[in-house]
Amino acid sequence: MTPAEALEYLHGLSQFGFQPGLDSTRRLAEAVGNPQDRLRFIHVAGTNGKGSTCAFLESAYRTAGFRTGLYTSPHLVRFGERIQIGRQPLPDDTLARLVSELRERLPSDLQPTFFEFTTVLALMAFAEQAVDLVIWETGLGGRLDATNIVTPLASVITSIGLDHMQVLGGTVGEIAAEKAGIIKPGVPVVTSVDRAEALAVIQYRARELDSHCVVVDAAAVGRMGLPVSLHGPHQRINATAAVVTVRLLRAFLPVSDEHLAHALAHTVWAGRMQTFRRGEQTWLLDGAHNADGVAAFRRALGECFPERHPVLVLGMLRDKAWREMAAHLAPAASRLVIAPVSSPRTVSPEEVREALLEARCGRAVRLCNTVEEALRAVAREPFVAVTGSLYFIGEVLERLGLEDSGPGDQRRLNEWGPADRRTAAPPESG
Repeated sequence: MTPAEALEYLHGLSQFGFQPGLDSTRRLAEAVGNPQDRLRFIHVAGTNGKGSTCAFLESAYRTAGFRTGLYTSPHLVRFGERIQIGRQPLPDDTLARLVSELRERLPSDLQPTFFEFTTVLALMAFAEQAVDLVIWETGLGGRLDATNIVTPLASVITSIGLDHMQVLGGTVGEIAAEKAGIIKPGVPVVTSVDRAEALAVIQYRARELDSHCVVVDAAAVGRMGLPVSLHGPHQRINATAAVVTVRLLRAFLPVSDEHLAHALAHTVWAGRMQTFRRGEQTWLLDGAHNADGVAAFRRALGECFPERHPVLVLGMLRDKAWREMAAHLAPAASRLVIAPVSSPRTVSPEEVREALLEARCGRAVRLCNTVEEALRAVAREPFVAVTGSLYFIGEVLERLGLEDSGPGDQRRLNEWGPADRRTAAPPESG
């Protein structure tokens, strides 16, 4: 099997959508010898911030000399970003070999979804490389997420907000109950949840399972006191959650304060308040894709660039609260450039403009038919910010030549969306 054939096979699994439940993943893992039983995990769930928290954790353990595995989703440009060893994406030839092996061992009566298959694929890759620790991010929810077949050393639950409500529930309490499903008996849990209703659910579940629960509150963030490479108040919260987790597990996985400080100061996580220079231009890319994410982006923008208003390039997906997001983002911009996301779920630029007019945003709006046209429109602007969707950020990174796309259009592998009313659109991680 070639890398292109492997990617095409994975894309073919997307027709089966998303199906909550653990039975298929357990059967698939059993077919390849239950590689999860040979690995150690930190399991991370949450509405926003879980990807960044995973990045901080991985950086800490790798800096301390541990061989790390990192499993996150979605990818921005290449599928291999989802499965990293020592922060190196899974090579295409390794992906092809593992896809072929897993397909050959697939039980004849089992039809896994894309995410179930790739979750077990990641377990195979990590076990084969004998990593010391896997930083293991949920895809959607927690309780019935395919990643929940593992028993971790610690569980981490970041923020809880209203997202993926068609699957996880219509209140923060219901969503918190799904996220709290990753808590295991006797396994400690660290949470930075600040909504009282959601926090009460998590603490209740932790007590039920005799799991020590550590809450990362504003005081804990204030005491952390270490420089953080990722911008914004929300990233200091994510970094603090990582610090608390590392210190909690020092008896099993020793990491010195020196290694921890170095790791936080050098953590890289593309598409999350990612700032860089291109000639005379300053660029800021952030994958804010729900109301809480947009609020965090606004706060970080005000903190990092208090006197500057960027030209805002915006692309959003229909299954998000896009009207509210656009209205909240507009006041931070000098003007807006709207483009479609390369996804069947995109909101059209015309619809975004209408929503902004209804909200009386008071900013000039330019509509573009493609990302390329939008990038040409801001080619001479001194300060450009791009946001609205991680999928949109991935396309921008590719078009700017900052990420190698590899064989085929690998971004389309993020489209493992709904097959019927029981399924949900794929998650965008924080």
